[in-house]
Amino acid sequence: MRIRTTTTTVAALSGAVALSAFAVPAAQAADSVQGSTRITKVVVNGGKDLVVGTSTKRFTVTVTGTDPKGIKDGIALLWRGTKFEPELLTGVLAPGDEAKCTKVDATTGTCKLSFEASPRETLANRNAGQWKVLAGLLAKGSAEDHVVKERYKTVTVKRAAKLTVNASPEPVSKGRTITVAGALTRANWDTKKYAGYTKQSVKLQFKKKGASAYTTVKTVKSDTRGNLRTTVKASADGTFRYVFAGTSTTPAVTSSGDAVDVR
Repeated sequence: MRIRTTTTTVAALSGAVALSAFAVPAAQAADSVQGSTRITKVVVNGGKDLVVGTSTKRFTVTVTGTDPKGIKDGIALLWRGTKFEPELLTGVLAPGDEAKCTKVDATTGTCKLSFEASPRETLANRNAGQWKVLAGLLAKGSAEDHVVKERYKTVTVKRAAKLTVNASPEPVSKGRTITVAGALTRANWDTKKYAGYTKQSVKLQFKKKGASAYTTVKTVKSDTRGNLRTTVKASADGTFRYVFAGTSTTPAVTSSGDAVDVR
C-alpha cells in the first residue's frame, strides 16, 4: 500500500494513520508502531536550518529506517502548534509528491520527499521558529507493519536576512572621520518583501590591509527602519563589514566588505 500525498491530504499507513495538511479534517496523527519497523534517521534540508526569503524555498526530507523485510515507503510532515490536532495547528508543510525510496541493504531503506515552503501559500511571519517533524515508514511485504513518530525531531524555520555596508568618504585622510552606514533587513512573509529589522545589535568589524582576520570595532544598533550608522577615525587602509549574529527566527548574516583607502 502506498502512502498517498497531496497538498491537502497526507495519507495513510496501512489505514492506521491519516494525516492532513492545512484544511485538517477530523483525522489526526499519533505515534504508531506495528511490527519491527524502525526509524533510524531523519534529515531535513541537509541538516541545516530552513531559511526562507520572499520566494518559494524547495527542500527535501529523508527518512531512513529498518525492517527485517525491508522498507517500502515513507512519509514526513513539518508541523507547528501545541499539539497535532486540527484546531491547535498553526502551520503545516506537506510533501508535494510520494516518497522516492531506495534500498540500502536487505533490511534498510531511505525515503526522500520533496517540499516547498512558500510565503505566498504556506508561511506567515508568526510561523518563524521551531517546527516539529512527523516521520513514518512502511515495511515491504505487509499491509500492517509500519512506524509513525509524531514528533521525531524539530527543525528551525527562519526568515532570511540581508546586511549591507558602505564606508565613506573614500579615499580619506588619516585621522579624519569615516562614516560606516548599512542596513539590516529580513524577509516579511506577510508582505512578501524585505523590511528593516529594528533594534538589533550588529558588530562593525575592520580588517587592516594585509591582515588575515577581522576584529570587532564596536557594536551598533539598527534604527526603527533597520538602518545602521556609526563613525570611526581613519587609521589605515583596510576593509569594513557588518556582522549580525542572528536570532531564534532570523539567521546570522555578514555583509560584504567595503575597502577604504587612507592617505
